[in-house]
Amino acid sequence: MGSGVARVTSYDWWRLTDEEVMALLRSGASGLSAEEARARLARYGANELPVAGGVSVLRVLLRQLRSPLIYILIIAALVTVAIDEYIDAAIITAVIVFNSVVGTVQEYRAERSMEALRRVATMRAHAIRDGREYDLDARDLVPGDVVVVEAGAKVPADCRLIFSAALETDESLLTGESTTVAKDVRVIDMDVPLGDRANMLSMGSIATRGRGKGVVVATGASTQLGRIAGSIGEAGETTAPILERMNRFARIIALIIFASSVLIFALGLAVGHEPEDLFLTLVALTVAAIPEGLPVAMTVTLAIGVNRMGRRNVIVRRLPAVETLGSCTVIGSDKTGTLTQNRMTVQRIYAGGTMYEVAGTGYAVNGGITLDGTPVELIPETPVHLILLAGVLNNEASVEESAGEEFGVQGDPTEIALLVAAAKAGIWKEAMSERYPRWAEVPFDPEARYAATFHHDGGSSLTFVKGAPEDVLSMCSVDVDGRDLDPQRVLDVAASMAESGLRVLGFAYRAEAGTASDAGAIPEHRSGLRFLGLQGMIDPPREEVKEAIRGCQEAGIRVLMITGDHATTGLAIARDLGIAGPGARALTGQDLDRMAPQELSDAVAAVSVFARVSPQHKLRIVQLLQERGEVVSVTGDGVNDGPALKAADIGVAMGRSGTDVAKEASDMVITDDNFVSIFAAVEEGRVVFDNVRKVTFFLIATGAAAVLAVAMSIVFGFPLPFLPAQLLWLNLVTNGVQDVFLAFEPGEEGVLKRRPRPTGDGIISPLLWERTAVAGAVMAIGTVLLFLYEHDRGTSLEGARTVALTTMVLFQVFHVGNSRSEHGSAFAKSPLTNPLLLLGTAIALVVHVGSLYWAPTQYILRVEAPSAEAWVRMVAVASTVIMAVELHKMLRGPNAGRFAARAAPR
Repeated sequence: MGSGVARVTSYDWWRLTDEEVMALLRSGASGLSAEEARARLARYGANELPVAGGVSVLRVLLRQLRSPLIYILIIAALVTVAIDEYIDAAIITAVIVFNSVVGTVQEYRAERSMEALRRVATMRAHAIRDGREYDLDARDLVPGDVVVVEAGAKVPADCRLIFSAALETDESLLTGESTTVAKDVRVIDMDVPLGDRANMLSMGSIATRGRGKGVVVATGASTQLGRIAGSIGEAGETTAPILERMNRFARIIALIIFASSVLIFALGLAVGHEPEDLFLTLVALTVAAIPEGLPVAMTVTLAIGVNRMGRRNVIVRRLPAVETLGSCTVIGSDKTGTLTQNRMTVQRIYAGGTMYEVAGTGYAVNGGITLDGTPVELIPETPVHLILLAGVLNNEASVEESAGEEFGVQGDPTEIALLVAAAKAGIWKEAMSERYPRWAEVPFDPEARYAATFHHDGGSSLTFVKGAPEDVLSMCSVDVDGRDLDPQRVLDVAASMAESGLRVLGFAYRAEAGTASDAGAIPEHRSGLRFLGLQGMIDPPREEVKEAIRGCQEAGIRVLMITGDHATTGLAIARDLGIAGPGARALTGQDLDRMAPQELSDAVAAVSVFARVSPQHKLRIVQLLQERGEVVSVTGDGVNDGPALKAADIGVAMGRSGTDVAKEASDMVITDDNFVSIFAAVEEGRVVFDNVRKVTFFLIATGAAAVLAVAMSIVFGFPLPFLPAQLLWLNLVTNGVQDVFLAFEPGEEGVLKRRPRPTGDGIISPLLWERTAVAGAVMAIGTVLLFLYEHDRGTSLEGARTVALTTMVLFQVFHVGNSRSEHGSAFAKSPLTNPLLLLGTAIALVVHVGSLYWAPTQYILRVEAPSAEAWVRMVAVASTVIMAVELHKMLRGPNAGRFAARAAPR
């Protein structure tokens, strides 16, 4: 075996003759010898795609620890161990463990679900070796093998076709084109995209009719399917927006903590504090400043989003993906099976000079033939009856009556569409085949572009022809009523139907007296026919998708169609769904290849429909959008969607019709294959981010208050208002309960009317940083003043610290109400809309009050029971945070202008 075979994947096989292909592969019509096949199998390897390793709990667990906030917590735990504060270290470690366990359980469950989806049966192949046909495991195929493909079989490897008998294949999972592709052996002496290589068979496509032979030119990773799978790995991972925001936020927090610690340490030395005491205090201050509850609260918030999405038919494989959809600015969707039903449907019938409509979409049993919206009663021998009859008898598919909502179907999608249209009018193939038995046929030929069948009808013989309108017209001399035919008028009608995205077929027939013999020769049928009319069909949009797309657009999300189908068809569907306007244009893959880089970048910003694109085109479109600062979500179900799914900020695969390649590349899977579920996921994603922001604001404001209170005491020489254990109690026990339940906050009104968040927008917005300073200052000043008041009036230091600690706890109780809405008033939201938060706040308060009166916690926290008068003062002071934040919302919120106008002098 020479070097020529080693480079088999480098040729444009569709441009070579059969003889050239066989010579390069050192094969022949009798196939390879068994010995040669074994040698090539050892050289090239098995005909299979690389499979990713199984789910590793350790890998999923380690993924949870890759967060700057977790790094800060680990450092804090090590510092507390170093200074022998083992209780504090244990509490921080418990936070890290809890966060990791929750995240691991959620992601591991999703990965196990995906493993179940990826299990597939072993593919078989019919190969000719040593001149005999064998049934082989497709894994054993090698370049040079001659394989036989028949209707219903999956193509086991990339092949150059050397024989075709009316062979057609479904390549929608590779190209996105919803119609089947007719195959022939003619050489194509030009560079054409995958979908137009009529003499090639691609691994993973399905033969829908006919029979053929091909010589294997590529196996495994070298096939078109394998290259797509490989490009998925090359696409690399993207970081979820929420993780980027959290990483930026963690860096800001770390910088603030470091700067504050250095400043306070220097000020403490300046006013005479002992260095050792200052160091211990700064450790406590660091613990207070770190929002230990934030990783837990964020994980819980994301997990809640996962569960909510699960109820809305979405499997989330990565927790951060929950929020990413809420951040996305562009959704690039495949057409076939995602925006459409992947069910060809006859929509218009032109017969007898009249245009009829066919009601009902897909394979639904409801519907019928209408004229200007009025149901048509079919009369035998009328033009519309005859054209439906022609579509039934000249047909290889089958449709069965069903007691459910849809017909049972089998066969080529185009032929199924013809049968379903006739069935809606009460014309059934089984009954018609018995009445008009077939005695001969001319299978569809890609070159002749028509198919013909011949039937008995008692004492007469019937001929039915279907095919390309211009070819069928050339066989006809008169119309269905025997009048002179106007071919140009018919072609104009066909062109008009095609412009609206319909695939158009022409029909003709002839009835002759006498009965032909079954054994007789096929009669002349290429002239003297009567033209019946046209049937136009399309893969219809999902009925509910149009509203979902409108909702995406109202939410500021641009929806693109990225498909392998023809530009005319894609543009028609896009206009129907509202993706593209009346004057919009579509760009094809070849258009993209001809564009300069800047022109291409401008095109993806302006064009909404991309057709006849390869997987590499789709991947490039995603990357260009990301370069323009877009957060991109890509949806799809086919192999051709894989690379783009992996490269996108979030890839969404279809669960029912999706291929294993698409599911493996995705971040989430839609189990009902419905674009509407994407829209629902967008809503949940936005709610998740809102809740993460609310929790963060709550924790940072209360942490800032504690830091500021300690800093004020050090700078002004006051006793410390809190001990280290009390600071941990504040962070992990009191607000640590409330922040978790704040994650259950329902979505606010208008969440889907907002524009997507800018990519540079942090977890905490500038407005919330400002509000954090206001709330933190009010809480810190109120706490320190009340602490000093109690201490000055003779209360013990332990008692004054109890008042300070309890005041801060009460501040948290009031401030959690502030945190429920970024812009709305705390008084506008009923506590009952989030009963868990109400319960959590009550639990936190009861736990703290109980600790003040229970001896063990009094000892650990160094607290004592406050007086009734102290309780009144604490509640009064703590309530001021509500008034301060409400005033800030009025002055600095979205309604600030109206408030200022009302307040201005008249």
